[in-house]
Amino acid sequence: MNEVILIVTAYLIGSIPTAVWISKAFFGIDIRDYGSGNAGATNTYRVLGKKWGTIVMAVDLLKGFIATSLYVIIPHYLANELHRTNFMIGLGLAAVVGHIFPIWAGFRGGKGVATLLGMALAIQPIVAACCIAVFLLVLYLTRFVSLSSMLAGIAFMVFILFIFNEQETLYRIFAVLVALMVVLTHQKNIGRILKGTESKVPILKYRDRRRQRRRS
Repeated sequence: MNEVILIVTAYLIGSIPTAVWISKAFFGIDIRDYGSGNAGATNTYRVLGKKWGTIVMAVDLLKGFIATSLYVIIPHYLANELHRTNFMIGLGLAAVVGHIFPIWAGFRGGKGVATLLGMALAIQPIVAACCIAVFLLVLYLTRFVSLSSMLAGIAFMVFILFIFNEQETLYRIFAVLVALMVVLTHQKNIGRILKGTESKVPILKYRDRRRQRRRS
């Protein structure tokens, strides 16, 4: 019974619609009516600017981390690593589902990437750090947040299954599901990338200006 309560709590934490609440409270708009229509950090960055996009990403990441760490409330999971990992996966997934389908915002949320990252940080910080490195490298090379997110999600699966060779079956299944979910939630982005219409995040505008000057 305690586990059920905590999973519901994790879902409610994940359901906190950070981007929606911030856009309404400080700008009088619903972020989902602008840009890509997504209630996530990337769309917030594009529509409201770097400051608010960073805040949304940090809070969404924290949602995943806190929700996944709720296991500490039940003493049994502190002493049993296998059961703890399995329960943490359940808690984290509940938070991710909450982010994608938030009860506080009409079940229209974001794609769950930042919340997934927070979940990964709680369960296995080394793997999460490796995925962050992949994300930042791809972002530096392409400036596509969507592509960076997808490759980081796929990298998570590769790290778990092959590089770190985790033996826990549920964790391995979870890693595959993460990769699939990240790709499936970015289908529209994939289409735009193939068509050459996907928006780029101008975080490297000074580098791009230098390249343009060199070409001219």
